[in-house]
Amino acid sequence: MMKTLKEYRRALHQIPELCLEEYKTSAYLKDVLRGFGYDPFSLLDTDVLVYIDANSDETIAFRSDIDALPVAEETGVSFHSQHEGKMHACGHDGHMSMLLGLADYLKDKQAMLEKNILLIFQPAEESIGGAKLLCDKGLLETYHVKAIFGVHLFPELEEGILGSKKNEFMAMASEVTIKVHGKSSHGAMPHLGVDANLILSKLLIDFQTIQTRFLSPLEYSIITFGKMGGGTVRNAVSDYAFMEGTIRAFDVAGFNTIKESIRTISKQYETTYNCTIDIDMSEGYLPVINDPSLYNKWKKAMRSFTVHEFDKPLMIAEDFSFYQDRVPGVFFYVGTKNEALNYTYSLHHPKFNFDEKVLETGLKAYQTLLKEMGALDV
Repeated sequence: MMKTLKEYRRALHQIPELCLEEYKTSAYLKDVLRGFGYDPFSLLDTDVLVYIDANSDETIAFRSDIDALPVAEETGVSFHSQHEGKMHACGHDGHMSMLLGLADYLKDKQAMLEKNILLIFQPAEESIGGAKLLCDKGLLETYHVKAIFGVHLFPELEEGILGSKKNEFMAMASEVTIKVHGKSSHGAMPHLGVDANLILSKLLIDFQTIQTRFLSPLEYSIITFGKMGGGTVRNAVSDYAFMEGTIRAFDVAGFNTIKESIRTISKQYETTYNCTIDIDMSEGYLPVINDPSLYNKWKKAMRSFTVHEFDKPLMIAEDFSFYQDRVPGVFFYVGTKNEALNYTYSLHHPKFNFDEKVLETGLKAYQTLLKEMGALDV
């Protein structure tokens, strides 16, 4: 099985595709699944679903994301991305491989199943939230899903260690884009222009006060703008500047306070500086909240593994939360950190890589869950 998992991962790693463009990936997945004897289907253009009917009124679902990132790969591996400027820098190639491994494991055990199984290969996790698209199609209700599990490779944990947390585990998040439209003038006559660069810089500073003056210091929250730009030449006042960032929180009220404060502060700047400010905030992801009862079952099932329980929630985000908003779910990590092999780069880094033996750990966790949840009688 280890050889097969490695082959899946390396084939998928070479064909990374972005949000809702995962056509080659989808075709590869369907080809492998048909080889197992399944009849995969889709509700969107690029998702891949497998339903294994055990004639039960209860279904357990397992989910993998399938999209990649607009990252130029720098790993130096022989099976590097064949799509320039795109890379599986978040481990989704590994996630797909583990779920394919589970499909392979189940292909000759259908007579032993006590509960239905739904395998979800989901597009668009990295951007618009493919999980929500599938939920809005009624996927969970149609197939009577009563519990769902998801796994993610994680370079902050030592290789092979599982990690998770009961209740609040990961943050809700929204992408934010700010565009300032000013008025250009010669740099020697700045009084004739409206400096978009200056306004943007002051906005950035003022936005940071939202956390310290508008929210309780006991609330987890983040406001980060990681990309900025503006201007065309050094001796002209810029008439346009922009910044792109993310906001994150666990409390819905606090999250909305951040959004409204960004709008209020921007409106005040428009009046003060006679500029126009466009604000685009995505609907965002819900917080990942691991159902406490299901988490206890997961923890008991993982007793033969090394498990790290986080004492505090993490500020990263995941659209797995949309499934959890409808049915009990548990999301957990499989550690990939290996200093000896230099597998220490963070998710989304162009050098992110891992030893493929961790895929077997994730697959064994899935197999163990099937047995402990009473879904498979072996």
